[in-house]
Amino acid sequence: MILAAGRGERMRPLTDQTPKPLLVVGGKPLIVWHIEHLRAAGFTHIVINHAHLGEQIEAALGNGAALGVSIEYSREASALETAGGIATALPLIESDVFPVVNGDIYCEFDFSRLAEPLARLAAGHDQAHLVLVDNPPHHPQGDFVLDGGRVTNADIPLTQHPARFTFSGIGIYHRALFAHTTPGEKAPLAPLLRFAIDAGRASGEHFAGRWVDVGTPERLQQLDESLRTHV
Repeated sequence: MILAAGRGERMRPLTDQTPKPLLVVGGKPLIVWHIEHLRAAGFTHIVINHAHLGEQIEAALGNGAALGVSIEYSREASALETAGGIATALPLIESDVFPVVNGDIYCEFDFSRLAEPLARLAAGHDQAHLVLVDNPPHHPQGDFVLDGGRVTNADIPLTQHPARFTFSGIGIYHRALFAHTTPGEKAPLAPLLRFAIDAGRASGEHFAGRWVDVGTPERLQQLDESLRTHV
């Protein structure tokens, strides 16, 4: 699943007329980079949720055939936040365990790396597997601690904890994680993740490659220039 329902307030005025996942970097919309990376790893059935200017996303991507995938859309009248969006889209998702990626990031993560945690979550105890990255300058405190492949809540006030990382927006979730999330209602993901982490049901991995939270027009421009220069 690709999350594409956000309003992109920090990206205004760019997002007043264009949904954030369709903003172009390196000659392609952000969401197309994700689709190509997912397809390369063998994920060919993709669910995309949308709200703000969502009809533009459907017009640009269609059923996915031109990109070598099959796309279904979960349409939200207004954005339901991350957990609400996933819970609402569950009827379109075929398996109990599935990867989810935020549509407003750029990441060169190899999704084929998720084969092992996908199988592990399907067979066992965990409800989430999170891909964590080095803390960017705008988020120096990080989100979670990674210790021996297990994720723990980073409540200790140590901004330079050696194993404290930022959540990339890429994760694997078991549908049981959303058992108490009402479809069609707004619900954030963070409380569900922290509950699973506290219950010892969250694994994780560190990704050291290129990752950008495209949260401002300045970061979008910098990423675009970098990709056009080096890709």
